[in-house]
Amino acid sequence: MTAYVALLRAINVGGSGKLPMKTLVSLCTGLGFADVRTYIQSGNVVFTSRKGEVAVHKALQAALTKALGRPADVAVRTTAEMAAVLKANPFPKAPPAKVGVAFLGKRVTKAMLKDVTIPGKEEVVLDTREAYIHFPDGMGRSKLKLPKAFGPATARNINTVRKLAAMAAEVGG
Repeated sequence: MTAYVALLRAINVGGSGKLPMKTLVSLCTGLGFADVRTYIQSGNVVFTSRKGEVAVHKALQAALTKALGRPADVAVRTTAEMAAVLKANPFPKAPPAKVGVAFLGKRVTKAMLKDVTIPGKEEVVLDTREAYIHFPDGMGRSKLKLPKAFGPATARNINTVRKLAAMAAEVGG
């Protein structure tokens, strides 16, 4: 069994994409996932599965699309990948609430960074499937938008990433 973290995009924010966490647990259990746990009300779920990452992603995205009645985006990472995301944080001295990780829908190249317009004081560093963003004035005030070429993305602050990585390690081993 492999432990996974799934990060749902646009769930329980801004009045759209309402999905109770109990429903998310039932949905995941119905897909055959085990050890299902959610974290806060913004679409974070940890579970184990015998399926590979691609199969987990496809099954979860299809089930979410059906449940929500609209296309749903989800990023899926293994326990090892979440640990690597934490380790690669290029802003370790910044306050954790001011460091976000955007989990991207596809692999990106460093050359794609030139397409990022930074309207404020934010700093952006790209990794394989993540963009790390330091928001010195806070996430809520930022006007930063990642280019559409990055594909669907969902962001979490580093505190949430740390908690999800720990939860995945608990269920995975």
